[in-house]
Amino acid sequence: MTRIAVVDDHPVVREGLVAALDGKGGLEVAGVFSSAEEAIAAGRRVDVILLDLELPGMNGLQAIGRLSETAAVLVLTAYGEEVEEAIRAGAKGYLLKGASLDEIERAIATLAGGGSYIDPRVASRLVAPTSQRLSDREREVLRLVARGQSNKQIATKLRISERTAKFHVTAILNKLGAENRAQAVAIAAEKRLI
Repeated sequence: MTRIAVVDDHPVVREGLVAALDGKGGLEVAGVFSSAEEAIAAGRRVDVILLDLELPGMNGLQAIGRLSETAAVLVLTAYGEEVEEAIRAGAKGYLLKGASLDEIERAIATLAGGGSYIDPRVASRLVAPTSQRLSDREREVLRLVARGQSNKQIATKLRISERTAKFHVTAILNKLGAENRAQAVAIAAEKRLI
């Protein structure tokens, strides 16, 4: 029996994954959490943790290191841009939320067996140069950062939540290897990304 935990802040996603996976193909859902903090505090021993990246409080990228101490982490997210950061942080797998149930089960089985599984739709990002790894949205956010816009201003301009704007800025900093916004702009200018 492979024991799994689900960490996602959307109730429908959590409930859907539990309904689809629990008891199927030798899988047992042993924990369901709406935040990374809950999952870490529970300290449940499982084989694989399905982890969303965009979470309230501690985001998934920040939680991977702690969670991977006790289980293989399979990122299950709507965004493909953070694959390199997730793998670098210790994730053993990365899937987009559009993956089929069969693919999710394959990924879980692979991780439970000690392997790694990367969604083919994002695998090319692991070998692409930095300029190709930035998504169109990240380039748009980066241009606004270069104009001195705050996360709140970026969110308003792009009609996204402030949390999503912050998530994009964090991803940009990670991808460019920058410690702060000013350094990111300098690196981007040097690489002619903006």
